[in-house]
Amino acid sequence: MSQPKRYTVTAALIYANGPIHIGHLAGCYLPSDIYVRYLRLKGEDVLFVSGTDEHGVPIMIRGFMEKKSPQEVVDHYYEVIDKSFKDFGIEFDIYSRTSKPVHHQFSSEFFTTLYNKGYFTEKLTEQNYDETAKMFLVDRFIVGTCPHCANPKAYGDQCEKCGSDLSPDELINPHSALSGTPPVKKETTNWFLPLDQMQPQLETYIGKHTEWKTNVGGQCRGWLKQGLHPRAMTRDLNWGVPVPLPNAQGKVMYVWFDAPIGYITASKEWFEQPETRKTLSYGGRPLGNSWEPYWKDADTKLVHFIGKDNIVFHCLIFPAMLMAHEGYVLPDSVPANEFLNLEGDKISTSRNWAIWLHEYLDEMPGKQDELRYVLTATSPETSDSDFTWADYEARVNNELTAVFSNFVHRTMVLTHKNYAGKVPAAEKYTREDLLLLEEIARFPSRIGAAIENYRFREAQQEVMALARLGNKYLSDNEPWKNPDPERVKTILNVSLQVCASLSILCQPFLPFTSEKLRRMLNIGAMNWNNALSTNLLAAGHQLNEPVMLFAKVDPALLKNQLAKLDVIRKELEEKRKAEDAAQQAREKGSTAAPAAAIKDIEPAKAETTFDAFSQMDIRIGTITAAERVPKSDKLLKLTVDTGLDTRTVLSGIAKFFAPENIIGQQVTILVNLAPRKMMGVESQGMILMAENSAGELSFVVPGTGNVNNGSTVR
Repeated sequence: MSQPKRYTVTAALIYANGPIHIGHLAGCYLPSDIYVRYLRLKGEDVLFVSGTDEHGVPIMIRGFMEKKSPQEVVDHYYEVIDKSFKDFGIEFDIYSRTSKPVHHQFSSEFFTTLYNKGYFTEKLTEQNYDETAKMFLVDRFIVGTCPHCANPKAYGDQCEKCGSDLSPDELINPHSALSGTPPVKKETTNWFLPLDQMQPQLETYIGKHTEWKTNVGGQCRGWLKQGLHPRAMTRDLNWGVPVPLPNAQGKVMYVWFDAPIGYITASKEWFEQPETRKTLSYGGRPLGNSWEPYWKDADTKLVHFIGKDNIVFHCLIFPAMLMAHEGYVLPDSVPANEFLNLEGDKISTSRNWAIWLHEYLDEMPGKQDELRYVLTATSPETSDSDFTWADYEARVNNELTAVFSNFVHRTMVLTHKNYAGKVPAAEKYTREDLLLLEEIARFPSRIGAAIENYRFREAQQEVMALARLGNKYLSDNEPWKNPDPERVKTILNVSLQVCASLSILCQPFLPFTSEKLRRMLNIGAMNWNNALSTNLLAAGHQLNEPVMLFAKVDPALLKNQLAKLDVIRKELEEKRKAEDAAQQAREKGSTAAPAAAIKDIEPAKAETTFDAFSQMDIRIGTITAAERVPKSDKLLKLTVDTGLDTRTVLSGIAKFFAPENIIGQQVTILVNLAPRKMMGVESQGMILMAENSAGELSFVVPGTGNVNNGSTVR
C-alpha cells in the first residue's frame, strides 16, 4: 500500500473474565499504544479502538465459579480493565464492550447480510448435551481425564497440564462441568461459514502479504495447506448475541463471529458520541466525520495487534467475513507477538501465576514507565520471552536511572547552577559537537523505521542509544571542570538539545517521562519532525527546576513483589504434589498405598460392628461449585450433587486444593452425618479423604468406569 490517508488500529478484545496481566500488555496492548503514539506524533489520522469481549464460554465459566450472572461478571471486570489501561497510559480513542446494544444490533445486521447473500450453510449435527442442566455443552464445559498425561481435570478442548489439544470424545470419563453427569449426544441445527469454498480468495489475500512476521504468515499458510473446513458461526448457548433468524431460538453467534465485529461497532459508537462530533480534530490531529472511511476506504490501513493464539481468527476467519459482506478493507498487517513468561514459567490466569496490572499500579505507584520500558525491552516479538524481577531491577537501575535520568539531571543542574536555568548560547562548535548534532538528526528516521516495521524493542534501544550518546558526551567534556566559559556554554547547549530530542523520541515508549521532561524543559507538545531539529531550545530559554526522572528500584518494593510470587509458587507446588499423589492413588487402586505412607501407617482403630458400619450412608457425589470460606485458611465451601439432592459441605482441604480446580471432581461423601454449623455455614455431610504420613490429602473416588452420583459405597 502507498502512504495511507488514515489508519485504523485495533488491539485485541480481551475476555472480561479477569484483570489485565503483564502478558496481555506485552502481547498486544503496549506495542499498539507505542505504534499509535508514534503515528499521532507524525500528525497521521489514526483511530485506535479496543474493548472487552463479553460473550462466550470463558465468561460463563467465571460466572459459574463465582456464582454470578455473566452480566455481573463482565460489568465488574470491564471496570477493572478499563481503569487499569487508563492508569497505565494506554490511550484508546474508545474502549468499548461487546455487550452494548449498539454491538448487538450491528452484529445482527452483519450476520443477516451474510445470511441473505447465501453464505451460511445450515447443518444438523450431533453435539454434547447435559440432560441435568438442560443445555448443550461447548467443549470447555466438558471435563475428564486427559488420555495423554492422565490429568483428571482436562477440558474438552485442551489439557492445561500437558498442553495437548483435545476433543471431548478423547477424554476418559467425560462429564459436564455444570452438573457432573456424562454428556449425551443430541441433534441440533447451526449455521456454518464455508471457509473451504472461500479458500482460494484467502490464499490470494495471504499471498500478497509476504512482509508479515514469520509466525503470522507461517501459521496462516499451515492452516491453508491442511485445507480449511466449514466452521459453525452459531452456538447453542444462552449468553451472547442472539442469532437473528426466526428458527434460531436459544442460539447465539459464535464468539469469534461477533467479537471482531466489535472493532467496527466501537468505531461507530465513538463517532456517534456527541462529544466526538463536536471536535473533529481529536488530540490536535485530523479526523473525519464518519466511521465508515476507517473501515471501507481503500486508502485506510487496518492493523490488528494481537497475541499469537488469535492469529487464525484475525487473518483467516475475520477477513473471510469481511470478504463475504463486501465493502470493507482487509487487515493490512497483523503483528502478533509470542508469549511472555514470568520467572521462567508460563503466565496463567487459572493458576494465578501472573503480575496483575491493577496490583502493580497500586503497589508500585508512579512506576508506569518503568514497566513499559522493561516489557518493551523484553518484548516477545519473534519468540517467547521471560520477565524477571531481577531483570526489571537491572534495567531500571543501569539504564533508566544511570543513563537516561543521570544525563538529563546533570545537564539541568549544571545549567541552573551556571546560568540561572537559562539555555546558554553556543558560541563555537568543535568537530565533536557537530558530529553529535548530526547524529541527533538521524535518530527520528531510525526509530520511526523500526516502529513502522513493528520492531519496538529495537526502536526503544535507539532511544536509549541517544541517551547514552548524550551521557558520554557530557562525561567526556566535563563542563564542571572546563575553565573556558564559552566552551561550557556550548557543551551545555548541545546537551540540552539532546534532552529536548529525547523528550519527543521517548514519548511513544515513556509517555509519563516525556511529559515530565517537557515540563522541566518548559516546552509544549511537539511533533515527530521537530526532533529532526538540533536547535529546539533557543538561547535564553528559561528552564524549570530539575527533578529526577527515575530512581533506583526500592529494595523493599522489589522484596514485596518477590515474596508474593514465592507464596504463589509454594501454593502451586503443594497443589501439584497433592494432585500427583491423588493421581498415583487412582492409578494404584485401593490395594497400594503411596510410598510416603508406608513408613508410618496409622494403626487400626478398635473393632466395630457391622450394624454400626451399616448405619453410615456413604455415596458417590460430584462437586459442582467450590469457594474459600472467608477468614478460614483450611475450609472450602463445596456444593455437592449427591444424586439424592444438592447440598453444602464444608471441608478442611483448602491447603491442598484450589476451589477452581476441583469443580467436577467426583468424591466419596458421608451423607447422613448430622449437620454441623461452622464459620456461620451449616455443613451437611463429610467428604472422605485419604491422608498419608506427610498429611497430604487425596480424594477417595471410583477407580474405573462411570459411577453415577448417588451410588452407594458398601
